[in-house]
Amino acid sequence: MSKKVVVVGAGIVGVSIAEALARKGVAVTLLERDVAGSGTSSTSYAWINSNNKKPDSYYELNLAGLRAHQELAPDGADWVIWGGHVEMAADGGHLAELSTRLERLEALGYPLERLEPEADAASLGDIRIPGDAGLVVRFPEEGYCYPALYIAEFLHRARAAGVVVREGEAVVGLEEDDSGVHVRLADGTSVDADDVVVAAGRFTGEVAALAGATVPMATYEHPGDVTVGYLATTEPLPARVTSLVTSPWLNVRPAGGGRLMLQALDLDLTAAPESPADTKGTVAESFLTRLADLVPNSRGARLAKIDVGQRVMPADGLTIVGRSDPSWLYVVATHSGVTLAPFLGEAVSEEVLGRDQELLTDFRPSRFSAGTKITPARAPRRPGEQ
Repeated sequence: MSKKVVVVGAGIVGVSIAEALARKGVAVTLLERDVAGSGTSSTSYAWINSNNKKPDSYYELNLAGLRAHQELAPDGADWVIWGGHVEMAADGGHLAELSTRLERLEALGYPLERLEPEADAASLGDIRIPGDAGLVVRFPEEGYCYPALYIAEFLHRARAAGVVVREGEAVVGLEEDDSGVHVRLADGTSVDADDVVVAAGRFTGEVAALAGATVPMATYEHPGDVTVGYLATTEPLPARVTSLVTSPWLNVRPAGGGRLMLQALDLDLTAAPESPADTKGTVAESFLTRLADLVPNSRGARLAKIDVGQRVMPADGLTIVGRSDPSWLYVVATHSGVTLAPFLGEAVSEEVLGRDQELLTDFRPSRFSAGTKITPARAPRRPGEQ
């Protein structure tokens, strides 16, 4: 009889794990309390990179995620675009941080190219390099993802491999008795399992608690805290932006169909899930003013929406992945879900089958042992921070 595993959460990480397990002969049930991809995966900047990741073990983990995406789609796919990333620094603080980061990345062998603003401006399409830019760098192997399309692809693969996908199924209990492990659902039914993998994004802590496990997660407390940030999307524009761009005042990436996705981390101070920003309000005006400076032919742009993204943020900011207590419970929570998804699919499936993965060693739930001091994750507030 094949091993039975229930995966809780059908976001980008959960569907990757479910598909990999099923491909390896496991009987998988994938549970989602809403609809697949409706959580954090639906409001993500979705930047695939290992650029500003510390410590080194987290850099290596994210690099493995980047490489896994490249192996899946070396020439790109509908869900991933390899357009590279250009970052420009102007103010002193950002310039110093980027210079230090480049030294580290070069030592680690991370691909990058220093650009000369005058010589290379034409290669940036309609992006304007500010006159005071002291450093412009291209990271040619980075890209971005369309999470909904990735999830659609992996749901298709998962179903083809035999995964039973059940949406609209809220988990209300995780229990073990003499007959095995039981995942109780809100409708009064249950699903039996040998192992349960909780990949429920920002809800991972509360789902794991149903089994008596503790998974320390940062939770939303007030506007602008580490768990929230604005993502603005424009209406279609006749602007040629082909890569991710990080500038002193605005981060921009293509969003499909001529649309652009905008991020300005300093504006996040007012971000609050309970009060979405008006597309004609002051936050919107700031986004559009900055966009016009960065992409001059975007003047007259309109915003289609401003989402308040809610980050999956472990308490110390680093990925949590591994078996918990009870031992049949395996938990996954990460702020780098888009980058890590295809790697975690393979790595977690191997661990569930009893084969430990070295790259996951530093990220076990056991690091939060009783009495351990947790350094809280810090909200990004400067360009280039994640």
